[in-house]
Amino acid sequence: MTASVKTTDRTAAGFVPDRREVGRLIGREAGSTFIVVVGVHGNEPGGARAAKRLLARLSESDVEVRGELLVLAGNLSALRAGRRYAVKDLNRQWTQAHIDALAAKPTTDDDAEDREQRELYAAIESAIERARGQVYLADLHTTSAPGIPFVITGDTLAQRKLAVMFPLPTVLGLEGKLNGALSAYWAHRGCVTFAVEGGQHDDPAAVESLEALLLLATDATAIVQGAIEHELARSRHLLEERRAGLPRIMEVIERHAISDADRFVMEPGFRNLDHARKGQLLARDARGEIRAPSDGLVILPLYQGSGNDGFFWGREVAVDRHAS
Repeated sequence: MTASVKTTDRTAAGFVPDRREVGRLIGREAGSTFIVVVGVHGNEPGGARAAKRLLARLSESDVEVRGELLVLAGNLSALRAGRRYAVKDLNRQWTQAHIDALAAKPTTDDDAEDREQRELYAAIESAIERARGQVYLADLHTTSAPGIPFVITGDTLAQRKLAVMFPLPTVLGLEGKLNGALSAYWAHRGCVTFAVEGGQHDDPAAVESLEALLLLATDATAIVQGAIEHELARSRHLLEERRAGLPRIMEVIERHAISDADRFVMEPGFRNLDHARKGQLLARDARGEIRAPSDGLVILPLYQGSGNDGFFWGREVAVDRHAS
């Protein structure tokens, strides 16, 4: 492989990062920079394991790296503890106002997520400064509910163009329902970004899906060139099978926000991207039953103890509405 390689040990099973930089491949020739952020939520180690496996695979392959592939751990302390976060959700802190406030206050006033964000921000900034081409950024996640993996992206032409290269459902509009998502912030900073929900937290299939998507992303961003056509074909086939005939493009209509006082409980049995009928019981809270407002899709139903998103409500989108 024509690149310098910097990574930790090559075993990914049970892997939890012990440092911010999980691994890096740097090509001798200029090219894109592809930043992969894993473990922004500490109870989601699947992304770290998938990225670790990809780094090992590429380091052993006859490929040429152009530009840079960089894998960064998001919330290291939460990953070690196996918790979503310690004090606050790190994937809700990425606004310019919060970044400015963080820069203005002394580090002695930092909570756990402030410290994580300072280091992650600095690492991403450093990668952008040394970039020799377009910068791409992927934020890898898994979910408390089972279901089909999917891509989340903003609605710029560059983001849509990249997202549709993956044989998975693409969900639009979700970033707009969240305040402070990491991928949205760095998109505003000029990166081409997307997030991925790979499957259920502890499902080995989620690691496989995320690894397959990352391999396809290294091809789509022209980071990796060489004799990996067979691997790419296998990855496309795997993800196409896991899409299981679901629509290619969906959009979020509504976010059902919750707080601890709501005593929210999702009805059991929902999977990510499940269809629901108008009037179907979705959840219950302190005020009573929550039913589907129309025929639509349940996205990211909450089946874990932490988080303030009960579920998202969506619908299928005709492909030609978002054709370039």
